[in-house]
Amino acid sequence: MISIKDLSPMPPEDLSKEECKKQLKKFKKKLFELQNVFYADRRFSLLIILQGTDTAGKDGTIRNVMTCMNPMGVRVHSFKKPTEEEKKHDFLWRVYPHIPPKGIIQVFNRSYYEDIIVPRIKGELDDKRIQHRINLINGLENHLMQNNTHILKFFLHISSEEQKSRIEERLTKPRKHWKYDKEDHKASKKWEDYANTYDSVFKETSSIPWLIVPSNKRWYRNYFVAKKMVEYLESLNLEYPKGASN
Repeated sequence: MISIKDLSPMPPEDLSKEECKKQLKKFKKKLFELQNVFYADRRFSLLIILQGTDTAGKDGTIRNVMTCMNPMGVRVHSFKKPTEEEKKHDFLWRVYPHIPPKGIIQVFNRSYYEDIIVPRIKGELDDKRIQHRINLINGLENHLMQNNTHILKFFLHISSEEQKSRIEERLTKPRKHWKYDKEDHKASKKWEDYANTYDSVFKETSSIPWLIVPSNKRWYRNYFVAKKMVEYLESLNLEYPKGASN
């Protein structure tokens, strides 16, 4: 299996910034239309998972791609460090209330995958307990798919150098400084550890494939995610319900 360290985080050379931005506008218009019929159709729900290292652009992706849709049918939830209450329960307990009902698109900014990745890197759980969590996640995702909750899993791939640059932005740009956390620099020093851990996660949770998004350039990241969302929603052959007969 190819490692993400071997995958370029840069856009393809045959795609320009101008063309991607032009296409993104079209995709956003299409997403608005598709989400409207998705909400009316009510046969499916959609869970979008955004994973990536710190500064990979999860917030930016949501802001630049998801906000074109009707907020009545789109929900976003960010999974941060577990609270004291959440720690009293199994690791999936905090996820269940945010599984989307039919007609809803739910975005996870980080997800239950953090409960594999972080403990692995910090050595907080042994291999047996990590494998148990992996089995539960695979079971949950397969269960959701069987019940017409479709899942799109995106990994926003940035280089170690780009991550360091974005951390510096948080220190120097006033509008981004609020995002800075001293843990950011610690995480950037472990970029290779995160890459190796994600490689393992991709292999172990591949029944629903991961989409690796080259994300060093924000404009290509937004284009890529919007394109994949449009393609997936179109594949569902959505339709408006027939009106009630007189």
